[in-house]
Amino acid sequence: MSNKPKPTAKKEEGGLYETVKVIVQALLIAVVIRTVLFQPFNIPSGSLIPTLLVGDYLFVSKYSYGYSRHSMPFSPPLFTGRIFGSEPQRGDIAVFKLPKDNSTDYIKRVIGLPGETVQFLDGRLYINGELIPREEAGTYRSYDAFGRTQEAPRYRETLPNGVSYYVIERDGDRGFWDNTELYQVPEDHYMMIGDNRDNSTDSRDLASVGYVPLENFVGRAEIIFFSIEEGASAWRVWDWPMTVRWGRLFSAIE
Repeated sequence: MSNKPKPTAKKEEGGLYETVKVIVQALLIAVVIRTVLFQPFNIPSGSLIPTLLVGDYLFVSKYSYGYSRHSMPFSPPLFTGRIFGSEPQRGDIAVFKLPKDNSTDYIKRVIGLPGETVQFLDGRLYINGELIPREEAGTYRSYDAFGRTQEAPRYRETLPNGVSYYVIERDGDRGFWDNTELYQVPEDHYMMIGDNRDNSTDSRDLASVGYVPLENFVGRAEIIFFSIEEGASAWRVWDWPMTVRWGRLFSAIE
């Protein structure tokens, strides 16, 4: 009567190998999706209120503008410029790497295209010397510089290509950035502005943000897939019935 060895050790080794293989494959798939297709992004500040709110989670399409080194995690310097490139369109809300450090993610709206002039006078936007039309659209509950609630004037602004969106003027038309110099957007650069005009650090601040090179674009904001009240914790699922903004889930971004 022969004694057959027990295959327990071999089975355990094979099970561990399969587990590691599945994990590695899942990670590779996640990296490919994040690099080539979509990247999740959350809104940490109110610079795009009322379009995007603090606590919004959205998908950014990586393929919209082609690919640069900033399309990959940690922006490795493998090449310069863009491949399969496509130019951002006026009115797009886009994520880009801050030109000052090429690592911090910012999200703003494309307002000025390469070679154009942009200026704000008494709160009104001028592109190439032409006044951009806006219509009064009531008020929006916002916060002043001291965190107190206030009703901010809201307007519907329409760009020359027909893209229309809401902006708010927390300080009326007398805010710090409501009267600016005449900006001349360099070639292969873009001027990025927030919809919350008096509470947005953007291309108007040349020292902090300035003009954004095409290479620094990460992708275009497409859809809000999750949204939770400002100050709430997304991991506290038992609070979701009260804290999730259900009406914003899976809404397209304009």
